[in-house]
Amino acid sequence: MNASAHQELEPTEYVIEAKGLSKCFGDNIAVNKLDLKIPKGSIYGFLGPNGCGKSTSIRLLTGLLEASEGEVNILGQPLLGHEESLKKRIGYMTQKFSLYDNLTVQENLNFVGAIYGFAGRKKKNRIEELLALYDLEKQTKQFAGSMSGGQKQRLALACATLHSPELLFLDEPTSAVDPENRREFWERLFDLCDAGTTILVSTHYMDEAERCHALAIMEEGNKRADGSPQALMDAMPATVVEVSGNQLRQFKQTLIQHPDILSAAQIGSHLRVLVKQQVADPLNFISQLSQGREALLARPSLEDVFVACTGGRHVD
Repeated sequence: MNASAHQELEPTEYVIEAKGLSKCFGDNIAVNKLDLKIPKGSIYGFLGPNGCGKSTSIRLLTGLLEASEGEVNILGQPLLGHEESLKKRIGYMTQKFSLYDNLTVQENLNFVGAIYGFAGRKKKNRIEELLALYDLEKQTKQFAGSMSGGQKQRLALACATLHSPELLFLDEPTSAVDPENRREFWERLFDLCDAGTTILVSTHYMDEAERCHALAIMEEGNKRADGSPQALMDAMPATVVEVSGNQLRQFKQTLIQHPDILSAAQIGSHLRVLVKQQVADPLNFISQLSQGREALLARPSLEDVFVACTGGRHVD
């Protein structure tokens, strides 16, 4: 981050502030009165299924879409009226690989560098740095269209960060790569974060959401909850009980008919049951229903939080 950016942003200020942010497409409310405060140097996540408003929210926060209502401040200044100047300080990696398949890795990086005004030795040095950082030195002459999913992902991240943005938006960046590449990608995100970049990432993977410093659970355009993964688990409005024994499929059907059961899902050889908070003794309650099956209290997971916040709808 350059010196002028340090002057504009105090450490205690928020890199993203949104208040009452909404977007309507005709009668469809894609984002409904979203409030956000994201501090500098953190990784913040949007968690939710496809169609919940994650991508639309990111497009609103980058200025690619105009909001129907609400206000947004980005990097200490209003987004409205400052879209062009903020572009130089923001990076954006879309869900679908958006670079040029018929250009080589080197040519894609050269093109993006030119867009941001890099030239001569400065551009050459920055591209060489990125090729080494993202392990693309052997692919410089390879056409982007012939690369593997993991290689494309690394190239897209290199292009999105070529101009060293202070704020990086990532829209489901790992949806097309395997678990090993996903894990490596997240290590690179934490390197960027450690260097001072603030990152907003959308995902429908629970394990990725757990890596975020804080996150918002999204459903049908609404923010259902937000906070650190641990804080969300601690404040979950339900109790988790695990049940093991015989005929779990049949028992599950019995449980989900009960008004005090929020959700029941089979995980291996046991059922994971969410009991509504109003039940005073959830373990005894489930034990009475379980007809001799073993029932134990369990620690909540982020998936349990998501189910409790969204009324039972699952993501991956």
